[in-house]
Amino acid sequence: QVSRLEELPYSSSCSDDDDDDGSSLARDTAEQDQGLCHPFPPKPSTFSHCVRYLAFLWNLLFLLLGLLVLAVGVWGLLAKAPLPGGERGVPLGSDPMLLFVLVGLGASAVSLAGCLGAFRASPCLLRFFLGALLAFGGLEVLGGLVLLLARQRLRDALRDLLLLCLLRYQEDPDLQFLVDEVQRSLQCCGLGSYRDWESNPYFNCSAPGVQACGVPASCCQDPLENGSVPNAQCGFGVLGLGAAAAGAVVHVGGCGAALGAWLRGQAGAIATAAATLVLLEAVGALLALRVLGDVVAFRAWE
Repeated sequence: QVSRLEELPYSSSCSDDDDDDGSSLARDTAEQDQGLCHPFPPKPSTFSHCVRYLAFLWNLLFLLLGLLVLAVGVWGLLAKAPLPGGERGVPLGSDPMLLFVLVGLGASAVSLAGCLGAFRASPCLLRFFLGALLAFGGLEVLGGLVLLLARQRLRDALRDLLLLCLLRYQEDPDLQFLVDEVQRSLQCCGLGSYRDWESNPYFNCSAPGVQACGVPASCCQDPLENGSVPNAQCGFGVLGLGAAAAGAVVHVGGCGAALGAWLRGQAGAIATAAATLVLLEAVGALLALRVLGDVVAFRAWE
Protein backbone atom coordinates (compact mmCIF):
# COMPACT_ATOMS: atom_id res chain seq x y z
CA GLN A 1 0.00 0.00 0.00
CA VAL A 2 2.85 2.42 0.76
CA SER A 3 4.38 1.85 -2.62
CA ARG A 4 1.01 2.40 -4.29
CA LEU A 5 0.55 5.68 -2.43
CA GLU A 6 3.99 6.84 -3.52
CA GLU A 7 3.11 6.18 -7.16
CA LEU A 8 -0.20 8.03 -7.04
CA PRO A 9 1.17 11.62 -7.06
CA TYR A 10 3.40 10.87 -10.08
CA SER A 11 0.52 9.34 -11.97
CA SER A 12 -1.80 12.14 -10.97
CA SER A 13 0.72 14.79 -11.96
CA CYS A 14 1.22 13.26 -15.38
CA SER A 15 -2.51 13.06 -15.86
CA ASP A 16 -2.98 16.66 -14.74
CA ASP A 17 -0.25 17.88 -17.08
CA ASP A 18 -1.80 16.05 -19.97
CA ASP A 19 -5.17 17.51 -19.17
CA ASP A 20 -3.89 21.06 -18.64
CA ASP A 21 -1.77 21.42 -21.79
CA GLY A 22 -1.80 18.40 -24.04
CA SER A 23 -0.59 20.26 -27.10
CA SER A 24 2.43 21.68 -25.25
CA LEU A 25 3.44 18.23 -24.05
CA ALA A 26 3.08 16.81 -27.52
CA ARG A 27 5.31 19.57 -28.89
CA ASP A 28 7.92 19.03 -26.18
CA THR A 29 7.86 15.32 -26.81
CA ALA A 30 8.33 15.84 -30.55
CA GLU A 31 11.27 18.16 -29.93
CA GLN A 32 12.82 15.63 -27.55
CA ASP A 33 12.32 12.85 -30.07
CA GLN A 34 13.90 14.96 -32.80
CA GLY A 35 16.85 15.76 -30.60
CA LEU A 36 17.26 12.11 -29.70
CA CYS A 37 17.05 11.02 -33.33
CA HIS A 38 19.42 13.72 -34.61
CA PRO A 39 21.63 14.94 -31.78
CA PHE A 40 24.28 16.04 -34.32
CA PRO A 41 24.11 17.34 -37.95
CA PRO A 42 23.72 14.48 -40.42
CA LYS A 43 27.05 13.58 -41.99
CA PRO A 44 27.28 13.38 -45.82
CA SER A 45 27.54 9.88 -47.14
CA THR A 46 30.57 8.48 -48.89
CA PHE A 47 28.72 8.72 -52.19
CA SER A 48 28.09 12.43 -51.60
CA HIS A 49 31.80 13.00 -50.95
CA CYS A 50 32.69 11.14 -54.15
CA VAL A 51 30.21 13.18 -56.19
CA ARG A 52 31.59 16.41 -54.78
CA TYR A 53 35.19 15.50 -55.61
CA LEU A 54 34.18 14.28 -59.05
CA ALA A 55 32.33 17.55 -59.73
CA PHE A 56 35.43 19.50 -58.70
CA LEU A 57 37.75 17.46 -60.93
CA TRP A 58 35.26 17.54 -63.82
CA ASN A 59 35.13 21.33 -63.79
CA LEU A 60 38.87 21.61 -63.20
CA LEU A 61 39.49 19.72 -66.45
CA PHE A 62 37.28 22.10 -68.43
CA LEU A 63 38.85 25.06 -66.64
CA LEU A 64 42.27 24.00 -67.92
CA LEU A 65 40.89 23.50 -71.43
CA GLY A 66 39.27 26.94 -71.34
CA LEU A 67 42.51 28.55 -70.20
CA LEU A 68 44.35 26.78 -73.03
CA VAL A 69 41.90 28.13 -75.62
CA LEU A 70 42.18 31.59 -74.06
CA ALA A 71 45.98 31.43 -74.20
CA VAL A 72 45.88 30.48 -77.89
CA GLY A 73 43.59 33.41 -78.64
CA VAL A 74 45.69 35.92 -76.71
CA TRP A 75 48.86 34.60 -78.34
CA GLY A 76 47.28 34.97 -81.77
CA LEU A 77 46.28 38.57 -81.06
CA LEU A 78 49.68 39.50 -79.66
CA ALA A 79 51.53 37.80 -82.52
CA LYS A 80 49.77 40.14 -84.98
CA ALA A 81 50.25 43.26 -82.91
CA PRO A 82 51.54 46.17 -85.02
CA LEU A 83 55.04 47.48 -84.69
CA PRO A 84 55.53 50.79 -82.85
CA GLY A 85 54.28 53.54 -85.12
CA GLY A 86 52.67 51.05 -87.51
CA GLU A 87 49.03 50.41 -88.30
CA ARG A 88 47.15 47.25 -87.61
CA GLY A 89 45.95 45.61 -90.81
CA VAL A 90 43.03 43.70 -89.27
CA PRO A 91 40.32 45.32 -87.11
CA LEU A 92 40.01 43.67 -83.71
CA GLY A 93 36.29 43.06 -84.15
CA SER A 94 36.83 40.89 -87.25
CA ASP A 95 39.93 39.06 -86.04
CA PRO A 96 39.25 35.27 -85.94
CA MET A 97 41.44 34.95 -82.85
CA LEU A 98 38.89 37.01 -80.96
CA LEU A 99 36.56 34.00 -81.11
CA PHE A 100 39.15 31.90 -79.25
CA VAL A 101 39.43 34.61 -76.61
CA LEU A 102 35.67 34.82 -76.07
CA VAL A 103 35.18 31.05 -75.97
CA GLY A 104 38.13 30.63 -73.60
CA LEU A 105 36.86 33.37 -71.28
CA GLY A 106 33.34 31.93 -71.18
CA ALA A 107 34.45 28.34 -70.57
CA SER A 108 36.99 29.40 -67.94
CA ALA A 109 34.52 31.57 -66.02
CA VAL A 110 31.79 28.91 -65.94
CA SER A 111 34.21 26.09 -65.05
CA LEU A 112 35.81 28.21 -62.31
CA ALA A 113 32.38 28.81 -60.80
CA GLY A 114 31.73 25.06 -60.86
CA CYS A 115 35.09 24.30 -59.23
CA LEU A 116 34.70 26.83 -56.43
CA GLY A 117 31.06 25.92 -55.93
CA ALA A 118 31.90 22.24 -55.44
CA PHE A 119 35.01 22.95 -53.36
CA ARG A 120 33.49 25.54 -51.01
CA ALA A 121 29.92 24.12 -51.12
CA SER A 122 28.59 27.49 -52.26
CA PRO A 123 24.93 27.41 -53.39
CA CYS A 124 25.33 30.76 -55.16
CA LEU A 125 28.21 29.59 -57.36
CA LEU A 126 26.54 26.27 -58.04
CA ARG A 127 23.35 28.01 -59.15
CA PHE A 128 25.35 30.32 -61.40
CA PHE A 129 27.10 27.30 -62.91
CA LEU A 130 23.79 25.55 -63.56
CA GLY A 131 22.29 28.69 -65.07
CA ALA A 132 25.25 29.15 -67.39
CA LEU A 133 25.03 25.53 -68.55
CA LEU A 134 21.32 25.98 -69.18
CA ALA A 135 22.02 29.13 -71.21
CA PHE A 136 24.70 27.37 -73.26
CA GLY A 137 22.36 24.46 -73.90
CA GLY A 138 19.65 26.85 -75.07
CA LEU A 139 22.07 28.56 -77.45
CA GLU A 140 23.15 25.20 -78.86
CA VAL A 141 19.54 24.15 -79.47
CA LEU A 142 18.82 27.54 -81.06
CA GLY A 143 21.87 27.17 -83.29
CA GLY A 144 20.71 23.73 -84.41
CA LEU A 145 17.28 25.07 -85.29
CA VAL A 146 18.84 27.92 -87.25
CA LEU A 147 20.96 25.44 -89.20
CA LEU A 148 17.85 23.47 -90.12
CA LEU A 149 15.54 26.37 -90.91
CA ALA A 150 17.91 28.86 -92.56
CA ARG A 151 20.23 26.64 -94.56
CA GLN A 152 20.03 28.72 -97.73
CA ARG A 153 20.86 31.94 -95.91
CA LEU A 154 23.74 30.22 -94.17
CA ARG A 155 25.07 29.07 -97.54
CA ASP A 156 24.96 32.64 -98.79
CA ALA A 157 26.66 33.87 -95.61
CA LEU A 158 29.34 31.21 -95.98
CA ARG A 159 29.89 32.22 -99.59
CA ASP A 160 30.29 35.86 -98.59
CA LEU A 161 32.71 34.85 -95.84
CA LEU A 162 34.84 32.82 -98.25
CA LEU A 163 34.88 35.72 -100.70
CA LEU A 164 36.00 38.03 -97.90
CA CYS A 165 38.79 35.59 -97.10
CA LEU A 166 39.98 35.78 -100.70
CA LEU A 167 39.98 39.56 -100.67
CA ARG A 168 41.93 39.80 -97.38
CA TYR A 169 44.26 36.90 -98.07
CA GLN A 170 47.48 38.90 -97.57
CA GLU A 171 46.16 41.08 -94.75
CA ASP A 172 45.54 38.45 -92.07
CA PRO A 173 47.93 35.53 -91.42
CA ASP A 174 45.13 33.50 -89.84
CA LEU A 175 42.89 33.82 -92.89
CA GLN A 176 45.83 33.05 -95.14
CA PHE A 177 46.58 29.87 -93.22
CA LEU A 178 42.91 28.86 -93.26
CA VAL A 179 42.49 29.44 -97.00
CA ASP A 180 45.70 27.57 -97.81
CA GLU A 181 44.66 24.58 -95.70
CA VAL A 182 41.20 24.43 -97.30
CA GLN A 183 42.57 24.69 -100.85
CA ARG A 184 45.34 22.18 -100.18
CA SER A 185 43.12 19.65 -98.40
CA LEU A 186 40.12 19.83 -100.75
CA GLN A 187 42.27 20.29 -103.88
CA CYS A 188 40.38 23.37 -105.01
CA CYS A 189 41.14 26.98 -105.89
CA GLY A 190 39.05 30.07 -105.33
CA LEU A 191 35.38 30.17 -104.46
CA GLY A 192 33.66 29.13 -107.69
CA SER A 193 36.82 28.61 -109.75
CA TYR A 194 40.45 29.68 -109.82
CA ARG A 195 39.35 32.85 -111.65
CA ASP A 196 37.98 34.24 -108.37
CA TRP A 197 41.51 35.24 -107.40
CA GLU A 198 41.28 38.06 -109.95
CA SER A 199 39.21 39.95 -107.35
CA ASN A 200 42.21 40.04 -105.02
CA PRO A 201 44.14 43.31 -105.51
CA TYR A 202 47.49 41.50 -105.24
CA PHE A 203 46.71 38.71 -107.73
CA ASN A 204 44.81 40.84 -110.24
CA CYS A 205 46.53 41.07 -113.61
CA SER A 206 46.65 44.86 -113.29
CA ALA A 207 48.53 44.70 -109.98
CA PRO A 208 52.13 45.99 -110.00
CA GLY A 209 53.66 43.20 -107.87
CA VAL A 210 55.23 39.90 -108.84
CA GLN A 211 52.04 38.06 -107.80
CA ALA A 212 50.02 39.77 -110.55
CA CYS A 213 47.96 37.37 -112.66
CA GLY A 214 48.78 34.53 -110.29
CA VAL A 215 47.19 32.37 -107.58
CA PRO A 216 48.48 31.13 -104.20
CA ALA A 217 50.79 28.14 -104.16
CA SER A 218 48.13 26.12 -102.31
CA CYS A 219 46.16 25.97 -105.58
CA CYS A 220 48.94 24.09 -107.39
CA GLN A 221 48.54 20.43 -108.18
CA ASP A 222 52.21 19.85 -107.34
CA PRO A 223 53.36 22.60 -104.95
CA LEU A 224 56.68 20.83 -104.32
CA GLU A 225 59.64 21.25 -106.62
CA ASN A 226 61.63 18.04 -107.17
CA GLY A 227 59.34 16.32 -104.66
CA SER A 228 60.74 17.97 -101.53
CA VAL A 229 61.24 21.74 -101.83
CA PRO A 230 58.08 23.93 -101.65
CA ASN A 231 57.68 26.11 -104.72
CA ALA A 232 55.94 29.32 -103.63
CA GLN A 233 55.86 30.61 -107.23
CA CYS A 234 54.15 27.65 -108.85
CA GLY A 235 50.93 29.65 -109.31
CA PHE A 236 52.46 32.77 -110.83
CA GLY A 237 50.96 33.78 -114.19
CA VAL A 238 48.21 31.14 -114.12
CA LEU A 239 45.40 33.69 -114.62
CA GLY A 240 46.96 34.69 -117.92
CA LEU A 241 46.76 31.14 -119.27
CA GLY A 242 43.86 29.40 -120.91
CA ALA A 243 41.61 26.99 -119.01
CA ALA A 244 43.35 23.88 -120.38
CA ALA A 245 46.85 25.18 -119.68
CA ALA A 246 45.87 26.39 -116.21
CA GLY A 247 44.27 23.02 -115.44
CA ALA A 248 47.63 21.34 -115.95
CA VAL A 249 49.19 23.52 -113.22
CA VAL A 250 46.51 24.27 -110.63
CA HIS A 251 43.16 22.94 -109.46
CA VAL A 252 40.58 24.88 -111.43
CA GLY A 253 37.51 23.82 -109.39
CA GLY A 254 36.22 26.16 -106.69
CA CYS A 255 36.19 25.46 -102.97
CA GLY A 256 32.54 26.39 -102.44
CA ALA A 257 31.11 23.17 -103.88
CA ALA A 258 33.98 21.09 -102.48
CA LEU A 259 33.49 22.50 -98.99
CA GLY A 260 29.73 21.88 -99.16
CA ALA A 261 30.29 18.26 -100.20
CA TRP A 262 32.83 17.80 -97.40
CA LEU A 263 30.41 19.19 -94.80
CA ARG A 264 27.64 16.88 -96.01
CA GLY A 265 30.02 13.94 -95.74
CA GLN A 266 30.95 14.97 -92.19
CA ALA A 267 27.35 15.38 -91.02
CA GLY A 268 27.54 12.22 -88.90
CA ALA A 269 30.76 13.31 -87.20
CA ILE A 270 29.37 16.79 -86.56
CA ALA A 271 26.18 15.34 -85.04
CA THR A 272 28.26 13.00 -82.86
CA ALA A 273 30.43 15.87 -81.64
CA ALA A 274 27.34 17.97 -80.82
CA ALA A 275 25.73 15.06 -78.94
CA THR A 276 28.97 14.47 -77.01
CA LEU A 277 29.12 18.13 -76.01
CA VAL A 278 25.52 18.05 -74.79
CA LEU A 279 26.23 14.83 -72.85
CA LEU A 280 29.27 16.37 -71.14
CA GLU A 281 27.23 19.40 -70.14
CA ALA A 282 24.45 17.15 -68.84
CA VAL A 283 26.90 15.15 -66.70
CA GLY A 284 28.34 18.35 -65.25
CA ALA A 285 24.85 19.66 -64.52
CA LEU A 286 23.80 16.43 -62.77
CA LEU A 287 26.91 16.45 -60.58
CA ALA A 288 26.32 20.09 -59.65
CA LEU A 289 22.66 19.37 -58.87
CA ARG A 290 23.60 16.54 -56.51
CA VAL A 291 26.16 18.70 -54.69
CA LEU A 292 23.68 21.60 -54.50
CA GLY A 293 21.02 19.28 -53.08
CA ASP A 294 23.36 18.05 -50.35
CA VAL A 295 24.40 21.60 -49.44
CA VAL A 296 20.83 22.88 -49.30
CA ALA A 297 19.69 19.91 -47.20
CA PHE A 298 22.53 20.41 -44.70
CA ARG A 299 21.84 24.15 -44.35
CA ALA A 300 18.12 23.53 -43.96
CA TRP A 301 18.84 21.24 -40.96
CA GLU A 302 20.90 24.03 -39.38
